[in-house]
Amino acid sequence: MVGGIDVLADDMSINGAVEPLPEDFDTTAIIKDPLPPMVEGNGIVKEETQISKEKEKREIVLGRNIHTMCLEVTEPDADDEVTGDREAHMASVLAKYKRSLTERTKYHLGYPYNLDFDYGALSQLQHFSINNLGDPFIESNYGVHSRQFEVGVLDWFARLWELDKNEYWGYITNCGTEGNLHGILVGREVFPDGILYASRESHYSIFKAARMYRMECVKVETLCSGEIDCDDFKAKLLCHQDKPAIINVNIGTTVKGAVDDLDLVIKKLEEAGFSQDRFYIHCDGALFGLMMPFVKRAPKVTFKKPIGSVSVSGHKFVGCPMPCGVQITRLDHINALSRNVEYLASRDATIMGSRNGHAPIFLWYTLNRKGYRGFQKEVQKCLRNAHYFKDRLVEAGIGAMLNELSSTVVFERPHDEEFIRKWQLACKGNIAHVVVMPNVTIEKLDDFLNELLQKRAAWFQDGKCQPYCIASDVGETNCLCALHK
Repeated sequence: MVGGIDVLADDMSINGAVEPLPEDFDTTAIIKDPLPPMVEGNGIVKEETQISKEKEKREIVLGRNIHTMCLEVTEPDADDEVTGDREAHMASVLAKYKRSLTERTKYHLGYPYNLDFDYGALSQLQHFSINNLGDPFIESNYGVHSRQFEVGVLDWFARLWELDKNEYWGYITNCGTEGNLHGILVGREVFPDGILYASRESHYSIFKAARMYRMECVKVETLCSGEIDCDDFKAKLLCHQDKPAIINVNIGTTVKGAVDDLDLVIKKLEEAGFSQDRFYIHCDGALFGLMMPFVKRAPKVTFKKPIGSVSVSGHKFVGCPMPCGVQITRLDHINALSRNVEYLASRDATIMGSRNGHAPIFLWYTLNRKGYRGFQKEVQKCLRNAHYFKDRLVEAGIGAMLNELSSTVVFERPHDEEFIRKWQLACKGNIAHVVVMPNVTIEKLDDFLNELLQKRAAWFQDGKCQPYCIASDVGETNCLCALHK
């Protein structure tokens, strides 16, 4: 099955003319964005769409799902330098945009970003174009870089995952997806004819990698917790014993925060007859890859086990203000990728060419300020608050699930799309989730739950609308619908 997995492209083009920004620009237009219009099967937008009280599946059509506002770029007037009107207007737009960001940040619960940070001390560096193009360990002719910070961060993560300095290679990526793309690419280069195995609840970037690299990809079933079903994994390995295995192991799935059992995955590979020279394991630790090392009862993600690479996001638990990530792999794997680049006077085994040189500095700054003990305290706080929130949901009669090593609380999907948008919840089918990060306080969780309970009283008051059944998503024991209550 080559490229047999459907992945929706992230970038959506905007069709048609847009109106310029009005003088009385109102921040509420951004804060409370109306829902995109529904689209007919033939691509024609409906003139009027009635948002029902029941959950409504909104079809996503590329190029048709646009926001109602566009900040148009216009040419300066001839006398702008004299009047200063353009600068004043842009300053006003940015000030109002900042207020809208501040407001939206108050209602941020569904996505795994740590918004609790202060990088004021680094503002002095924003005047420089810092670019870490090429290999982090080989300096190029471009002198305005932050490789010394980048290598310091990479060394920190290599120690965390127990890989010696002289045995690892890595780099700071532009996002978590790039880390996954690189990890799978290394696996493919080590085993050109290998088959990619990934659970159905793996991040979409894993299946994007399969399509990009034209790899044969086998989807493995999952348990109701979201964890990979290792029995199904072994059964599918046995169907393809003639080809090496490239496996994506989730250290926290996207929707349910489930952690795949790395030790059991390795055991099933051995039982299916795969020796260590016939498989490559990439660990996608986007969020929980940095949390698990600080949970005492959690199994270790370590290069002392036969894994090939680990990637994490820097803008999630660490709290970097721009998307970035860390990718670590074994040095002996990287030679298959690395190439000399005369233009740079360096070698390059990264996916992107130019790389954000500011991101390593932000990561270095946070790692130095918090250290292992600081992260351990934040992890304990997140897990404690997640258990509190899950318990309160259940006490209120709302079906919910929380995996043991997770801070992602899964519960019944709200029936109001505007409520979902307000709190920026991530939803899939009948379930939604809240990701409890260091910036998510008990007070914020209480505010959310109190408003949710008020909404539910209105949704279910006449008996025509009932809570969703989530038994197929999280198991009957976690469902509190009318059938399973």
